Amino acid sequence: MAATIMILYVSKLNKIIHFPDFDKKIPVKLFPLPLLYVGNHLSGLSGTSKLSLPMFTVLRKFTIPLTLLLETIVLGKQYSLGIVASVFAIILGAFIAAGSDLAFNLEGYVIVFLNDIFTAANGVYTKQKMDPKELGKYGVLFYNACFMIIPTLIISVSTGDLQQATEFNQWKNVLFVMQFLLSCFLGFLLMYSTVLCSYYNSALTTAVVGAIKNVSVAYIGMLVGGDYIFSLLNFIGLNICMAGGLRYSFLTLSSQLKPKQPVDEENTPPGFEGQ
Repeated sequence: MAATIMILYVSKLNKIIHFPDFDKKIPVKLFPLPLLYVGNHLSGLSGTSKLSLPMFTVLRKFTIPLTLLLETIVLGKQYSLGIVASVFAIILGAFIAAGSDLAFNLEGYVIVFLNDIFTAANGVYTKQKMDPKELGKYGVLFYNACFMIIPTLIISVSTGDLQQATEFNQWKNVLFVMQFLLSCFLGFLLMYSTVLCSYYNSALTTAVVGAIKNVSVAYIGMLVGGDYIFSLLNFIGLNICMAGGLRYSFLTLSSQLKPKQPVDEENTPPGFEGQ
């Protein structure tokens, strides 16, 4: 969050990007996005620690139908039968894989399903609030981080996480500090690319792209993680998930051979000729 605030604020000062200055209407415009943003992060970290990596990635697929449902309700979008069938295939695979999970953990499953809800809602409401005439994509990222950095810091102090972090014995290790700062910067790039994907496409496309990205994570986790217990049904379910995701991508790309991209108005403030 600190990296996001610093990078975007410095970019704004240097007129590389543009987003609105703070006023009392911004919290109202942004709500409930900051709460969904933090809920997404906290539930995601908790779920990762309680499940094997392949099962975590499978259960995260339920973000996709939730996103489709919320986009239909909140944004009024409609999807073709082929898209819906692809989503169904992803969920069918997830059910098969989860139903045969030999390392079942009820608490882990509940936390990941909560994470799915937070992720879907966060994606849809981010899409809704990225109107260039309002906050824009940079404004959404900046004010999200601004509003939640203090509450998150308080939570970290109350749970003892901040104390554990400050007592970590590698802070004098220059290589570790450089890698840590790089991870913060890459975290910002990840959030920014996710927002860009939703801005130019849809929250559903962003969710499916994330699922396809997990193809490599799931298969590597089988070999490297050490906590995956192989079963035939589980493996079949994983592959059905991946096939459904690839089918969705094919349908989406084939229907957008000539995509109509929104005008990037927030990069052209009054008196400034683009980036």
